[in-house]
Amino acid sequence: MTFASDQNKAPSALSANAQRMLELRDKVFRIWLERVRESVAEARNVESPILIDTLPVFYDNIAESLSPDYPRTSGVDGTTVAAEHGGERARITAYNQAALIEEYQIFRATIFDVLHRENVLLDFNETHAINSSIDSGIQEAVEAFSLVHSGFRERFAAALTHDLRGPLAATMTALELIMLLDDPVRIKTVAAKALSSTARMAGMVDELLHTMKFHSGEKIELELARFDICEVVREVQADSALGWGQRFEVDARTVTGYWDRAALKRALENLVSNAVKYGSEGTPVTIKVDEVYGRLLLSVHNEGAPIPPDQQECIFQMYRRAESAISSDRQGWGIGLPYVRAVAESHGGSIGLDTSQERGTTFVIDIPMDGSLYPNAPTLSQPASR
Repeated sequence: MTFASDQNKAPSALSANAQRMLELRDKVFRIWLERVRESVAEARNVESPILIDTLPVFYDNIAESLSPDYPRTSGVDGTTVAAEHGGERARITAYNQAALIEEYQIFRATIFDVLHRENVLLDFNETHAINSSIDSGIQEAVEAFSLVHSGFRERFAAALTHDLRGPLAATMTALELIMLLDDPVRIKTVAAKALSSTARMAGMVDELLHTMKFHSGEKIELELARFDICEVVREVQADSALGWGQRFEVDARTVTGYWDRAALKRALENLVSNAVKYGSEGTPVTIKVDEVYGRLLLSVHNEGAPIPPDQQECIFQMYRRAESAISSDRQGWGIGLPYVRAVAESHGGSIGLDTSQERGTTFVIDIPMDGSLYPNAPTLSQPASR
């Protein structure tokens, strides 16, 4: 099994050393946890799911990069996983930049130590792939860490858009029709449509207000409950099939944790809608659920044109959309992905992106199994005080 950020469904096709590296993942992280707690003072009191963070995804990406026939040149190729790691360290822990760099250095040393002990002989290209991946990972993590601590926040203003005008127009039309009708049965049917459109608008307004609150430095107020995330996935799959047909695939098993059910469902709906809008028409959209080291990985994958590197961060910012979306006829108001980030970070986690022409595009909600671990975790808009 692989937890790589591109939903690799055929890890057996990777090179022998890549597969061996995947097999040794548990041993690497067990040793790394011991070493990092011993050497990095800021890590000693951090719970394991938070300390491990997005590193399993990064590790498996590195393993993929060892395989010469696989379309990944490094562990950070086409993915924001290292940047998200740096962002989480800034928001949730007492780390400084030195501690962040040191844990990556320990990570590198542990990988090489375990591979050496297990008699995994690396050639020059494989050694270079690991080193360059970690070097790039350090750079991206530190940049994201610095971005959070610089007090980065977007200035934004609310705007009425097509997405809101659609259900509003439908409601007005239904109410006008009701005024002309005398048939109680017909009136009830039309009223139900008006109520549905109004509920849709209410949901959109709530999403907007939550996202604005998040970007002003506050967390979304979560209503945590214990539930199986697969129940939510199946609901979203069924609802999506009604609107877009039978193109949704689910790769999931029972994973039960403490999260905000409504918020995660809305976040997943946004990711699925995004995949339909910007994925290649007629290709599958895959929802995948994994549990790794006390964390939930909830991802949505679509085929199609990748998101360019210089646009990968702006899509998570309020009212900012990728240039390909702006230049197309696809409607959207730039709230969906910022809302997903708000939900993920309010749960003490993050939203990652993996995108390339060969691998398609995958968004990964990566959060602790227990959303109450860090009820006061700062968000991207308001870093932890030191």
